[in-house]
Amino acid sequence: MHVIRFGDQVDVKGVLAGSPDADQCIRYLSKYLTKSLGETLDGQAQREHAAAEDDRIISRNPCRIRGAGDEHAEERPVLSVGQVFELADKVGRRPVGSIRGLKRGEGHRIRFQRHGEMRTYPEVFPTRAEAERALWRMIDTGQADCTHDRRYRAFVLLATFASLRWGEITALTRADLDPDAGTVRVRLAYVERSTGELVLGPPKSKAGKRIVGIPQAIIPALKEHLRLYVKPDAGALIFTGVKGGPMRRSGFNKLSGWVEAVKAIGVPGLHFHDLRHTGNMIAADSGAGLKDLMARMGHDNVRAAMIYQHAVRGADKLITEAIDKHLIGHERARDEDDDDPPGLLVPAG
Repeated sequence: MHVIRFGDQVDVKGVLAGSPDADQCIRYLSKYLTKSLGETLDGQAQREHAAAEDDRIISRNPCRIRGAGDEHAEERPVLSVGQVFELADKVGRRPVGSIRGLKRGEGHRIRFQRHGEMRTYPEVFPTRAEAERALWRMIDTGQADCTHDRRYRAFVLLATFASLRWGEITALTRADLDPDAGTVRVRLAYVERSTGELVLGPPKSKAGKRIVGIPQAIIPALKEHLRLYVKPDAGALIFTGVKGGPMRRSGFNKLSGWVEAVKAIGVPGLHFHDLRHTGNMIAADSGAGLKDLMARMGHDNVRAAMIYQHAVRGADKLITEAIDKHLIGHERARDEDDDDPPGLLVPAG
């Protein structure tokens, strides 16, 4: 004999186990629970149930959906230090030229500028896409001139070697960056809603508020960026969109020529978040402990033991120095042999 009471909507008493009434009751409860849990349980509740199951406080997590915890994502690329610097040097470039469609659908022709003079490329391309790819390749071979907005160089370097998320780096102000101390303070982050609205709020997790050490090797690039592109007031955004507002992903991808830049370094399909992944891998290679790495990366966990409150500056200094060794090794190798491809200089994991 079982007695089941479920809120105000279900009140079943005296249902015999194994009877048709019991089967009907179970089907109804399963449907009700699935709907209710999906609508009312937030991520925090689900994580707490998972933790309780791990600690054997409960025998089974009621919030678990079969297969939902399985990860099948493809492995994301990790750049070498040389590739990061090569990418930083290539973002922001755009060829000076245009694509013109020929009459009667006979193909597309490239008009391009070289040494300040406009010229016509002799080959006719069947599609606009092929012509555009050819025009982008021409700036790598020196056949065409290009414009170069270098404000994105510091953006790539800081995002990588400080392991910053998109929302974190785009919310940084002049007051958050201290090149002399070699630190950046993360206290806010932008989130872009499905409506396109940008909302400024706290970082992704509690541990997201942190102070991160910056490798000395990229300090000159950051100082140059502050001098050339950032307004003098403390609250000025360090990285902005065209009109001075917060930077959006769509605008960045277009204006920086991101898709073509990652192709040029041999990593087509690279996402901006892969820069943070690369920085995390380099930091992990420093030999630091898990909790120190979590503090640097801004990772959080509901388990109290993993939310480690400590002096971030001291622990992070060792990680930053280890990253600097990678960067200094890259610079020395490049100085000794400028003909070597940057992506082959110093592998980082």
